[in-house]
Amino acid sequence: MCATCGCSTETDPTMTNLQTGEVLPLSTHSHDHGHSHDHSHPHVHAADGTTIHLEHLVLAKNNQLAERNRGWFAGRDVLALNFVSSPGAGKTTLLERTIRDLSGEMTFRALEGDQATANDAERIREAGCEVVQINTGTGCHLDASMVAKGVGQLQPPSGSVLLIENVGNLVCPALFDLGERAKVVVVSVTEGEDKPIKYPHMIRASSVLILNKIDLLPYLKFDVEKCLDYARQVNHHLTVFQVSATTGEGLEAWYEWLRAERKKSGGL
Repeated sequence: MCATCGCSTETDPTMTNLQTGEVLPLSTHSHDHGHSHDHSHPHVHAADGTTIHLEHLVLAKNNQLAERNRGWFAGRDVLALNFVSSPGAGKTTLLERTIRDLSGEMTFRALEGDQATANDAERIREAGCEVVQINTGTGCHLDASMVAKGVGQLQPPSGSVLLIENVGNLVCPALFDLGERAKVVVVSVTEGEDKPIKYPHMIRASSVLILNKIDLLPYLKFDVEKCLDYARQVNHHLTVFQVSATTGEGLEAWYEWLRAERKKSGGL
């Protein structure tokens, strides 16, 4: 069990290279699960103080690995972005559209995080991007170790943009730094406009908010200004884009932001 969020790790995660079809184990454990229970490593069924201590240890280790990832990206001028959302907000569609529209001027690589299947990774590959699928099993988020191993398989070239699509979840991914330049939270108009104040930690951890599916606004009771006001109450530094990944409305402003961030990373 994860000491920070309580998600189960009984099913070990795997990594699939969509280019080669190779499936590799991505275990976060260093010990054999076949051993007896006289081992000495701590479990999370102790007092609250012990649980909090374990949480700090897990996050400290993750943050250390995230800094290594960040250094690796910086050394190769790779712009790494961590896309987070609740399930169904449209992350994959947004990435597909972004890859297709900008493939003539940027090189993309992608890491896809899901508990199971390679469905989204197949969509990203068909959009023209090399991709590695990370299946977390019963885990509910990517961590820095998973990203490091995925990047080791993917080897994004210098000056490229690495798109990390996290597991659909607005809670736990807020805690885990992956070494990215920025978290990009995707919220859709098919969700409640109070989503930003229901999940403030994710909004606070993000640099960019993309309000997606605005083409559906005529058919919904959704107050855009209220949603964005809630978001800015939580994080007034947010850069906000209103887009439809399906029709393309509003995407040019998002693309301009990508171009500017890529230049900061050394991309031409």
